[in-house]
Amino acid sequence: MAASREQVLERLKSIADTVAGGDIVSSGVVRALNVEESGAVRFVMEIPPSAAKTYEGLKAEAETALSAMEGVASVSVVMTGHKDAAPPDLKPRKPAAPAGPQKIPGVSHIVAVASGKGGVGKSTVSANLACALAQQGRRVGLLDADVYGPSQPRMLGVSGRPASPDGKTILPMRNHGVTMMSIGLMLNEDQAVIWRGPMLMGALQQMMLQVQWGTLDVLLVDLPPGTGDVSMTLAQKAEVDGAIIVSTPQDVALLDARKGIDMFNQLKVPILGMVENMSTHICSNCGHEEHVFGHGGVAAEAAKLGVPLLAEVPLDLQIRVASDSGAPIVVSQPDSAQAQAFHDIARALVAQGVA
Repeated sequence: MAASREQVLERLKSIADTVAGGDIVSSGVVRALNVEESGAVRFVMEIPPSAAKTYEGLKAEAETALSAMEGVASVSVVMTGHKDAAPPDLKPRKPAAPAGPQKIPGVSHIVAVASGKGGVGKSTVSANLACALAQQGRRVGLLDADVYGPSQPRMLGVSGRPASPDGKTILPMRNHGVTMMSIGLMLNEDQAVIWRGPMLMGALQQMMLQVQWGTLDVLLVDLPPGTGDVSMTLAQKAEVDGAIIVSTPQDVALLDARKGIDMFNQLKVPILGMVENMSTHICSNCGHEEHVFGHGGVAAEAAKLGVPLLAEVPLDLQIRVASDSGAPIVVSQPDSAQAQAFHDIARALVAQGVA
């Protein structure tokens, strides 16, 4: 029988933090603790770089103490803030048996929002779509799974750290009618996440399964760009109803978007539609319309795939300003022409029965 999370925490509390005082749990050094049913234990030690040598010893002490526990099959610890040593190998000594996709308790549908490359506005679309669905009476959750670049706390105007009433479950944050969770809420705004694959997968599973999402009609998952560990883990561990692909019209963005589409096809996740972001720009002074990144490329790709073009979102200053201010354009200017594109996406998801 695997050791419990409480047992692991108690053992870690026996290790004194000789730098900050107290023990390594109470001092906040131990973060993102994950204890799997297989007995695999993983966590992060968040340390000041200047004390790296001292914490190397405490890390070894923690590994030894946990390895000696009954019900612990493997121990993987990574230290953040340590710039000199090579990142440790987080591969468990005894791999856990693979588990198939599962439902998140209380969540009716899961929709991934993805892009092939960064900088195409995927997170902006996710935040506005979540708020648009909430305004249409849907119970909406937003999981910010872009671990290396979490931006949803800023876009939704959420700050503070989520509480945990029992040390197991996490209480999500809420604003603009959207229940949200992001790794960005666990870190300082300018702090980098220095994690390898297994830590990313563990963090995603914690945010999916240990957060008290409550009853949701739909959980939107803002994925990182590309076709890496987080996207694959989501499709393999959760029952995903479909994916929305966000791209700008330019050829370079579409090249990468096609790779993202191919990934979801291989993972048996349906493509619900595509969004052309930064589709057109209208000059605020003269009203001239200009297609800065080209036009129609995403529509042509959607037609080729036989999936809907959900919306053409303009390149507009107000959308950027609203996102940076913590009140997306759908919230700050709900009746504006800029907000209508996001309402169109929301209505399309409702019509498809996934929201």
